[in-house]
Amino acid sequence: MLDESGLDILFQKARTPRRWMARPVETDVLRRLYDLVSLGPTSGNCSPARFVFITGSDGREKLRPALSSGNVNRVMGAPVITIVAHDPLFFDQLPRLCPSEELRSWFAADVGLAEETAFRNGTLQGGYMIMAARALGLDVLPVSGFDASLVEDAFLADTGWRANFLLCLGYGDTENLPPRAPRLAFEEACRLL
Repeated sequence: MLDESGLDILFQKARTPRRWMARPVETDVLRRLYDLVSLGPTSGNCSPARFVFITGSDGREKLRPALSSGNVNRVMGAPVITIVAHDPLFFDQLPRLCPSEELRSWFAADVGLAEETAFRNGTLQGGYMIMAARALGLDVLPVSGFDASLVEDAFLADTGWRANFLLCLGYGDTENLPPRAPRLAFEEACRLL
C-alpha cells in the first residue's frame, strides 16, 4: 500500500496546472512513461491506446486550429501535448498480446464491439497515463475541448487511429492556483449493494 506521500503525489495534493514552466520533458521520461502505462490492465490485454507526443513548434501550430479558444493558451504552453488515441484495428495485435485466447475473430467480426472495446480500454490507458505521469513527477492537464476530426486529419490520417482526448504534460507553475474544486461525497456518487 502506498503511504500518504505517495497518495499525495497521485491524488491528494496533485493539482491541474493552468500555466507551465519552461522546463522541457526529456524523451527518456516519455519512454519511461509509456513503459509504465503499458503495464496497466486492459480487457484481454488488448492495449488499444496509441499516443502521439507533440513537442515541437511545428506540431503545436498544426494542433492550434483544432483547439477550442479557451484551451489555446493552456495547451500551447505545455512542454508536451499528447494525443490520446485508440486503434480501431487493435485486434490485429491480439494473437501476439493474448496468444492463449482466440480473441481476434470476435472483434474482427463485430465492428461495434471492436469500437466500444477500443474506446473504453484506450480511455482507461489514458487514465493510466495521468497516474504514471504524476508518479514520474510530471503535472498533467487533460483536455477534451478540441475538434477530434481536425486532429485526426492533421496527425492520425496515415494510421487510422481515432483521437479521444489530449493530455498536456510538463512541470506546472502551481503558484496562485485557486482552491481545489469540490467533489461529490461518497453518499452522492456511490452505492453499496
